[in-house]
Amino acid sequence: MRVEVTEKTPQKLLTKASGFLKGYTHTLNPYIGCAFGCSYCYVRQSPVGLFRKQEWGTWVDVKKDVKEKLAKELRLLRKKEQPISIFMASSTDPYQPVEQKEEVTRTLLEVMAEEPPDFLFVQTRSPLVTRDIDLLKKLGDRVMVSITIETDREEVRKRFSPAAPPIPARMKALKALHEVGVPTQVAIAPALPFSKDFIFQLKGTVDRVCVDDFTGDGSGGKRTERLGIYEKYEDIEKGIWLDGNVQQEVLEKVREVFPEEQVVRSPEGFFPPITKQKIKK
Repeated sequence: MRVEVTEKTPQKLLTKASGFLKGYTHTLNPYIGCAFGCSYCYVRQSPVGLFRKQEWGTWVDVKKDVKEKLAKELRLLRKKEQPISIFMASSTDPYQPVEQKEEVTRTLLEVMAEEPPDFLFVQTRSPLVTRDIDLLKKLGDRVMVSITIETDREEVRKRFSPAAPPIPARMKALKALHEVGVPTQVAIAPALPFSKDFIFQLKGTVDRVCVDDFTGDGSGGKRTERLGIYEKYEDIEKGIWLDGNVQQEVLEKVREVFPEEQVVRSPEGFFPPITKQKIKK
């Protein structure tokens, strides 16, 4: 599918966090729109997704002139002695295909490496994140990278998110980050039909596992239902992956492989580990 790319110069970059991200002080979105266009994405039903006439996944706005703008915003917050915990990104993927050329996310990370926030949470499903290992390492324990891997079955991935990166590439990226000491999380969110070997494949490649089902869409599953996602399940899958408490059942499977302290359910898995940190003068 062709993606329309345009450029925008934002007035500001950091947005005060709200809703289920209220554990953060700010959200940071390098782009508006997302070329991955996952069928179940909650942003489809949000104002950002509904504002345009184009289908979600077919357009992306690239934010320009971000370097000095972010540096100025961070310095101002520090001057006011305010805490800074950032969720990147709440309504786009910071490592979608256009990032390979535009490097907006990398530019933002370069600024944060020099003007570090108290904590930065990077949420993506793209193996491109490994390109920025050098900058992520500079942030040390002030950062966590969460990679979404909803299933280990490529045929399922292609059914629900055909434009998203292949699962093997995401697994490889998760392992690469973990091996160099970048704090990592895998987000099985939403949990889609996976094989019995999936959880074992994650062992030793991640610091934390977060589990969610469609109830984590911010409306208890109502947004997802309006998107017609349930029709994408094969008949044999529906009884197992739609009925009952899928989140709890997947949690139990994860706990058979990972210790309790490494397993969290959404939305806890997307909260910063510390919401109040001492601000360095």
